[in-house]
Amino acid sequence: MDEDHVPAALARLWRLGAESRLGRPARLDVDRVVRAAVELADRDGLSGVTLPKVAESLGVTKMSLYRYVGSKGELLDLMADFAQGPVPHIDADIAWRDGLRQWATASAETMLGHHWLSEVPVTGPPSGPNGIGWFDLGLRQLRHTGLSWGTKTDVILVLSGHVRSWLQLNQGFEERRRHTGADQVEIEREYGRNLVKLVEPQRFPDAAALFRSGMLQSLPDRADGTLNRDFHFGLELILDGIAVAVADSAAA
Repeated sequence: MDEDHVPAALARLWRLGAESRLGRPARLDVDRVVRAAVELADRDGLSGVTLPKVAESLGVTKMSLYRYVGSKGELLDLMADFAQGPVPHIDADIAWRDGLRQWATASAETMLGHHWLSEVPVTGPPSGPNGIGWFDLGLRQLRHTGLSWGTKTDVILVLSGHVRSWLQLNQGFEERRRHTGADQVEIEREYGRNLVKLVEPQRFPDAAALFRSGMLQSLPDRADGTLNRDFHFGLELILDGIAVAVADSAAA
């Protein structure tokens, strides 16, 4: 590989051009910086990660970090790829629907383990080795569906978006729970009780019918921080849509 023509940020993401191991070992490297930042994020959330705080945790100056990470944005990319980790094992002969279900579930569970991941800005398609690994594994489940490359890519983007949006909603409930002590069901029931007083049938007829139906007051209990019914319901809807695309491709 011609590493001279790879952008510096991408080279660091793939750990290209590592310093020689001969002689005295370097006090820092990209991995140590990224691990320290991930530990801060796991403990204090993404807002707790700043270059000065990372430097302080490593016992170095902020300026010394710029040899290993070019900016805060680059650090976030490095952290996200690192936290995604290696891909899970999915049997090669599994049906595409089961494979994508396992892929999406494993992705959500990984993000639950690093709650801040859903807050990292998406600046483009996956670029790091772990991100590409997850992308490759998702594409692999669609290998025999007959879908075009463009459609396969769109499928992975839609599934990734579902995982991310569910995690963001879940994080919102978790934040409310930390401040109020109420779980997700209690928060949703309170939401229903409050909105039924405000949503007028003349102005919002269908929303008013929903709030007056009592559906929110009869929600079943669910465990916060787990892959609950909302996640699986949305996932199955997406898989149903993919099944239509696969059938159309086979019929074409």
